[in-house]
Amino acid sequence: MKFVSKGLVVAEVHPGSIAEEMEIVPGDRVLAVNEQELNDIIDFQYLTAEDEFTLWVEKSDGEVWEVEIERDLGEDLGLEVKAVSAHGLKLCKNNCLFCFVAQMPKGMRATLYDKDDDYRLSLTQGSFITLSNLSDEEFERIIRLHLTPLYISVHAWNSEARVRLMKNPKAGDIGMQLGRLADAGISIHAQIVLVPGYNDGAILKESVHELAKLYPAVQSIAVVPVGLTKYREGLPDLRSFTPQESRQILSQGERWQAEFFEKTDRRLAYFSDEFYAQAGWDFPDVEIYDDFPQLENGVGMASKFRAEFEAALNNLPQVLPERKVHILTGTSAAPFFQKILQKFEGVKGLNPVLHTLVNHFFGSSVTVAGLLTAEDIAEQLKDLRGEIFLIPRVMLKSDEDIFLDDHSVAWLAEKIHGVPIIVENHGAAFVEAVCGLDMEGETSE
Repeated sequence: MKFVSKGLVVAEVHPGSIAEEMEIVPGDRVLAVNEQELNDIIDFQYLTAEDEFTLWVEKSDGEVWEVEIERDLGEDLGLEVKAVSAHGLKLCKNNCLFCFVAQMPKGMRATLYDKDDDYRLSLTQGSFITLSNLSDEEFERIIRLHLTPLYISVHAWNSEARVRLMKNPKAGDIGMQLGRLADAGISIHAQIVLVPGYNDGAILKESVHELAKLYPAVQSIAVVPVGLTKYREGLPDLRSFTPQESRQILSQGERWQAEFFEKTDRRLAYFSDEFYAQAGWDFPDVEIYDDFPQLENGVGMASKFRAEFEAALNNLPQVLPERKVHILTGTSAAPFFQKILQKFEGVKGLNPVLHTLVNHFFGSSVTVAGLLTAEDIAEQLKDLRGEIFLIPRVMLKSDEDIFLDDHSVAWLAEKIHGVPIIVENHGAAFVEAVCGLDMEGETSE
């Protein structure tokens, strides 16, 4: 059998899996399933959903194997592929006024320059898409295969406002597109990047309420403030929200949440942690976020962390071996961590030190820890010698210990002669890392 498609390259084979038993290895290419060629990861997932199927796999020497797969109900094939498509990613065709990629300097992590807008990544990784680059065939495929849930950057329900923000005439079809997806039973998690003077005020109110009308298809609406770096030469003149404006937005949002909760038993509209930090407000209780539908979008992360942290304190002993540890964070989260660290004041032997790091690389207006670079950290902590410092996972690429500026954790450790501990985004993990304990209260180092 001859194949036109190059197929999908195997990235990982799980130990003890069916794929390993069949002697499939990373670097092999899966060309087809049941004689149907693979063009993307959707084909792969859809065609391998059955308990019996045949894989055509091309080995490194060019030999093509026909592999018969039989598995028990629910048993994992144990095979992961590298790329989402044999033909590359679908790229963004917008020219958004606030595009963060356009505000990137040279020398950053290579993947940060990818302007992808790929519905397959939305399904498999939770990436936000705009729907403005879909062909009719692709839109029909989403509906036919019931590809759900999708994460969609709406920004504005109003067609003129959305086109103005995204500089793409096709961006104005969002209301019709979302209606079709909702009618087809596709679950939607919507995002609104809020830009002063463009999609706030009455436009925001309309956007949130029109999206809410599509519940239960629309499961969540996240409102996040525009992110601006110092690299905006030749770009439109935009600004951040003032603290007073942030408080007004949150006050309005609380009224919407109460309205939606009465109708749907969900708050439905959620505001990012950055808005609370900009407003100078305490982060709300975890109940506000329902089931945390947009945690990875920075919505509810602080509240969830705080609840997990407080629960973990129940196992904390009052006396520990002498220990000094340095906690790194950005300027927006500093007040939050100052309150968190006060909870450790009664623990004898423990000396946690908070370092509020200014983002010189992107500009001081960028205040979140996740956008700090290794070079900024190294410069601001250069006087440390041989001590422990905690790196929150949000600073690093998810599957590698690499910062935004392409430096590794090992590089940073060498620069400041320190002992790095990477902390997962969980309150209990933070307690363990600060105190050098496991959850049973025993020292882990």
